[in-house]
Amino acid sequence: MTSEELIEDLADYVTASPSSYHAATVAAQRLVSAGFTQLGEHQDWPAEPGRYVVVRDGAVLAWVVPAGASPMTPLRILGAHTDSPGFKLKPKSTMISQGWLQAGVEVYGGPLLNSWLDRELRLAGRLVTRDGATHLASTGPVARIPQLAIHLDRQVNESLKLDKQAHTAPILGLAGSAEQAAAADVLGLLAASAGVDPAQVDGYDVVLADAQAPATFGAAQEFLASSRLDNLSSVHAGLSALIGTAETAEAGTVIPMLAAFDHEELGSASRSGAAGPFLEEVLGRIYEGLGRAAGQPDATTTQRAQALAASWHLSSDAGHAVHPNYSERHDPANRPLPNGGPLLKINANQRYTTDAPGAAMWAQVCRAAGVPTQEFVSNNDLPCGSTIGPITATRLGIRTVDVGIALLSMHSAREMCGVQDIAHLRDAVASFFTTPLNS
Repeated sequence: MTSEELIEDLADYVTASPSSYHAATVAAQRLVSAGFTQLGEHQDWPAEPGRYVVVRDGAVLAWVVPAGASPMTPLRILGAHTDSPGFKLKPKSTMISQGWLQAGVEVYGGPLLNSWLDRELRLAGRLVTRDGATHLASTGPVARIPQLAIHLDRQVNESLKLDKQAHTAPILGLAGSAEQAAAADVLGLLAASAGVDPAQVDGYDVVLADAQAPATFGAAQEFLASSRLDNLSSVHAGLSALIGTAETAEAGTVIPMLAAFDHEELGSASRSGAAGPFLEEVLGRIYEGLGRAAGQPDATTTQRAQALAASWHLSSDAGHAVHPNYSERHDPANRPLPNGGPLLKINANQRYTTDAPGAAMWAQVCRAAGVPTQEFVSNNDLPCGSTIGPITATRLGIRTVDVGIALLSMHSAREMCGVQDIAHLRDAVASFFTTPLNS
């Protein structure tokens, strides 16, 4: 896949994945089309080598078990997350105010609130009906959070402060007449998009999503503007790399895995988040199967510990490019730019997990792939965020390195990155899955 095709493919994936539930489902569909077998958590799993994928809510795990795998075969895990900061639909979501139909929403994570103003928005997520079935729902552009005109707030350019309750409810239509008010139903709009009866919907997890398609721009078309680059850029890189290297992996000596979790923007503490049990449970089932296949149904704790000790986890989440208008907010020596290669993210306080062996491993896989890389470290006066890296390292003891592409406008409704970095990250992850490492 060329760089141009890869950008188009990422754009298609983002457009098809307005919610974490869509991102996980679409990833699984792509993997199944590439020869992976989708497993259910309630069924027995095969012990033989092969390509496998499992979905739990808004998280997806996929892996390749090579022909010679044993209970001591190490892992190469690409970790990422499927959620993005924004807004989530509240219960009793239909609101009528001053003749307008609006949706009641709750802030999800830490979005740049002003970036959601004056932008056409979709509603997307999952609906659960009375029969227990889950339906993915996604509308077209139906909503907008309109900003107050400057004539009514003359100081807005000096200080914009949005009240999260009063000022962020999107409008969806008019409900001025009695007939319009009676027909006003946000849930009904969602149910119609999924082809279900709204009276049958017993539960929903629905978010707002930017309706504008991703697009390249810049003097040389060197940038990509898109929603959800944090962190579908990493999910897509892992997905593309795993599919592209699956045949090689089947004859390899490690188990490559994509682990894309939900709820990272909230701290990852959920059944489908990195702090939850999903990855550990899946690894337990994989190694149990390898033990059965090797005639060792009681594969020992020692064997599992040996496998994990030889494993690596690449925690891939977006990082910050140096901002030309706010350069004082960045480290004075480490100033990454778009298209300079994916970032190696470093923090002395272990908000990122990168250490010397991890940096050396990353340098090795990037050299093997012919990919440039650059370091990111925060300004001492500005504490950095964190990732799933420290969580997975703490839970499983797997050696972990934090990386990701450089963005501007992180946590905006529409972020931007360098187009070359999409291929750089995909190639580095593919190298991580396949390159024999020095340690």
